Amino acid sequence: MKEGYPSFENTEIAFAHKSNKALKNAILLFNAFKFPLLVNQGPRLSEWGLKIGLPIKGLIKRTVFRQFCGGESVQECDATLKQLSKANIGTILDYSVEGEETEENFDSTLNEILKTVETSANTEHIPFCVFKVTGIMRFELMEKIQAKATLNTSEGEEFARAKKRVAIICKKAKEANTKILIDAEESWIQDVIDGLAVEMMAELNTEKTIVFNTIQLYRHDRLEFLKNCISKNDFFQGFKLVRGAYMEKERERAKEKGYQSPIQENKASTDNDYNSALEVCIQNLNKVELCAGTHNEESSHILCELMSKYGIEKEDKRVYSGQLLGMSDHISYNLAHNDYHVVKYVPYGPVKSVMPYLGRRAKENSSIGGQVGRELQLLKKELARRA
Repeated sequence: MKEGYPSFENTEIAFAHKSNKALKNAILLFNAFKFPLLVNQGPRLSEWGLKIGLPIKGLIKRTVFRQFCGGESVQECDATLKQLSKANIGTILDYSVEGEETEENFDSTLNEILKTVETSANTEHIPFCVFKVTGIMRFELMEKIQAKATLNTSEGEEFARAKKRVAIICKKAKEANTKILIDAEESWIQDVIDGLAVEMMAELNTEKTIVFNTIQLYRHDRLEFLKNCISKNDFFQGFKLVRGAYMEKERERAKEKGYQSPIQENKASTDNDYNSALEVCIQNLNKVELCAGTHNEESSHILCELMSKYGIEKEDKRVYSGQLLGMSDHISYNLAHNDYHVVKYVPYGPVKSVMPYLGRRAKENSSIGGQVGRELQLLKKELARRA
């Protein structure tokens, strides 16, 4: 890395918040991700076990849940928020419940998301809130809308209620003077999500950026989509850039249904588009705000270089770097130590409800080239340093 930019090799800074016992527990967990059978079947079996009442909740909470989640409620996340704030790292409270089916569940999730917005309004170190549209709208309804199928009267009314939930969350964020991230999801419902995000941006981002859309750069069409959004829209826009979390599912569905996969041909293409998207956003900070969600060291270095190249101060709140709780602490903590704005996603929710999220984290760590190996290398390096 060029002189003057953060190094991601400093494990003393990266893991200062972890005890020796916590380091050893993390090593055991990441070692478990090396076993495909455990990664592929574990989350499914855990969901089944919880559903039928097997006494496994305590085990889950002590292992994968503790690594990647802040707690089962906002209140349980308090210790994590305080620990992150001591390192000058912000928090994104993420109620990680998705794929619900009933109006009752959707309204319950809406109320929980509104709690995170209220918490953000009263807490300095929560600069963003976030929600998944599938937490407050039925997946199959969104799929039907994107396919341009005709909705019956009941479905039309259902969609109107769901849009109202989206508007309530975004308007509440504006009242609370906080930023709200709308997460990206599967490509066959993403057009609906994009439409809702743009609608809310146009209405609420008139004076400054409140609503952010998420761009998944493992799709080969998203860089062009980003450029078009910036060029044709005259309101402020927020973008969270990520690589993506549905790659295997996307490829399998495209093959099954016989259409071209929306996924990039290889990792290099994804990396190139992601890094290009960073520069596009940095070049347009007059009307764009950026949250760079990445566990990639090269992209994190490139973001620092771009900020320097275009004269963007580290303290500029239009640019954040973001990582998930329990992953890539060597990036988060070293960036924050060097005065860059950093946030950690802190998922929370009932154990049985966040199992789909935990399953994705397990698969992500097992499928990303070198991710598990890198985490283990750094954890072991810090244990050896302390010894």
